[in-house]
Amino acid sequence: MLFVQGTKRGIAAGMLFLTNFADQAVVLPLTFAVALALVAAGWRRGALAWVTAILVTLAVILVGKLVVHACAGTLLSVSGLRSPSGHTASAAIAYGGLLALLAPQAWRPRLLAVLAAIVAAAVIGGTRLALGVHTRADVLVGAVVGIAGVMMLSRLAGERPPGVRLALPLAAAVGVVLLFHGEHLHAEGRIWHLSHLVWPLTVCLPPG
Repeated sequence: MLFVQGTKRGIAAGMLFLTNFADQAVVLPLTFAVALALVAAGWRRGALAWVTAILVTLAVILVGKLVVHACAGTLLSVSGLRSPSGHTASAAIAYGGLLALLAPQAWRPRLLAVLAAIVAAAVIGGTRLALGVHTRADVLVGAVVGIAGVMMLSRLAGERPPGVRLALPLAAAVGVVLLFHGEHLHAEGRIWHLSHLVWPLTVCLPPG
């Protein structure tokens, strides 16, 4: 029994370790650190595309969360959708997006980025399911939004110009992830509260 309990705790700790790579406390500083590094490296269009794609992805997830929280108990709940997974979307756009920008052109970075986004979404989505914080529908929505964000990023950024120093944004990404991994933003409670205050979302709320 003790062995089984210890194994379960170990698995849960492993899932938590992995899922923390996609926490907003990591992804938000990663976004701005890499953007600054891209500008310093000489690729302003890449920096703008990176920031735009990530912020749009997170905004779509935020709106989705607000709607689902406010309209819980309606037809949305029948689908199993409780709260679109921000971790899953963040993993796809952040780590798939990094490959889109930094992979060698010979590796077909656009295709590689989409594949990486799918893998990242599957891994982090799996941890969210294992930890019991999301449903399959939540994870699927997050994955679709994140992968779409990577595709948008690739289109906005275009081909990387020659002479861009990739070491700087790569070092910034690794440094931020190592520095902030394990930190938590705890945004879900604030989002739930906001969903009950913002019109027209309040029309979904029961009277009283």
